[in-house]
Amino acid sequence: MFSGLHAAIEGTRAALASIRAHAMRSALTTLGIVIGVAAVITVVAVMEGLSSSIDAQLDDLGSDMVTLRATTSQEQAMLGFSNKLSYDDFLVLKAKVKDVEDMSASMQAFSFGSTVSYGRETIQTQVIGTDSGYQKVIKVFPQQGRFIRSTDDDRRRRVVFIGESARKKLKLPDNPIGEFISLSGEWFRIIGVAEERGSLFGFDQDNYIIAPFSTMASLAGARVTENIDILFRPAPGANLDNIQAQIRQILRKRHHLSGDDKDDFEFITAKKTKESFAAVTTSVTLVAGGVVGISLLVGGIGVMNIMLVSVTERTREIGINKALGATPNFIMLQFLVEALVLSLFGGIIGLLLGWGLAAFISMLMPSMPGALVPGWAIALSFGFTTAIGVIFGLMPAVKAAKLNPIDALRYE
Repeated sequence: MFSGLHAAIEGTRAALASIRAHAMRSALTTLGIVIGVAAVITVVAVMEGLSSSIDAQLDDLGSDMVTLRATTSQEQAMLGFSNKLSYDDFLVLKAKVKDVEDMSASMQAFSFGSTVSYGRETIQTQVIGTDSGYQKVIKVFPQQGRFIRSTDDDRRRRVVFIGESARKKLKLPDNPIGEFISLSGEWFRIIGVAEERGSLFGFDQDNYIIAPFSTMASLAGARVTENIDILFRPAPGANLDNIQAQIRQILRKRHHLSGDDKDDFEFITAKKTKESFAAVTTSVTLVAGGVVGISLLVGGIGVMNIMLVSVTERTREIGINKALGATPNFIMLQFLVEALVLSLFGGIIGLLLGWGLAAFISMLMPSMPGALVPGWAIALSFGFTTAIGVIFGLMPAVKAAKLNPIDALRYE
């Protein structure tokens, strides 16, 4: 046992001495491993940081909020059909579904092409028509003024609640309450400014304008009011599955869907959105990691080639060691450890370089989240580089161990 341990220590010492003696060659040998590991770590770190940021931002939106939206199958769309949720659907659901804390109707009155003007400034933004319940469902709060009230909706008042980005882009005063803006040629008075929420997936969450649903309906017409989103939050302790089943039963009956017909609506939850984005980011990470991982194989082949050259160059040295009593196992261990150390050294440098590149990319792009290197990526990198060292170092090590000492001493 002790002789084997001594041989392992001496073999490792000899391998390290050889690496130091041929520092330039060793550095070039590890270059392929460094590039491969750095590329993999950079891709994984950026994607993991993005995924973590998405989860955090979705949590900020509220994990219990549900959006009910009409959906149209590809076959229906090709036939010219478009399923919609109507305001009457919303009124029925609001009256019959009792286990929800808040429920609100929302429509994209003029979508993102809406022309909004103040003085000489004109911007395009999202204009939403909704009711007073929208504030509780979305959890949007004013930093100035107030949100839309039920009386605004009942009397079709031409008032708006705006996001902070819209205020800045229109160059409105710091306190714009009471100012008038033009929405597609119609004048509205500002009653409130929302707290800033930042961006989500690169989309500015503060670039919007909210007006009473009835006011927008009167301006946009029935075509728009027949295509709404319904937003709600379950009451504390309520079962979301039961609420969805109840809503599904009501809407299928109202839309005259038979037992074999698919739902013409869908429920969108934060959990569902997280799962969708997680699937996308995982797929991208695996594909990108697999592509750049090929460079690790190239690096492994480079290690094997250099080690084979090293065996040839050190043939006389191997012969002398064998003549002095070195066993084939000792010679094989020496070259195997040398290949393994080179691979691990390249893995460490690649890990640090990849982490630094990912952080640099995040700094260059303000909208990008910080880089995040998960533990499994570090373990995988070291595991892979260890495997490369063993697999691609085995052939040169075996070749060195099989050299005949007499032939090796005669080698020129």
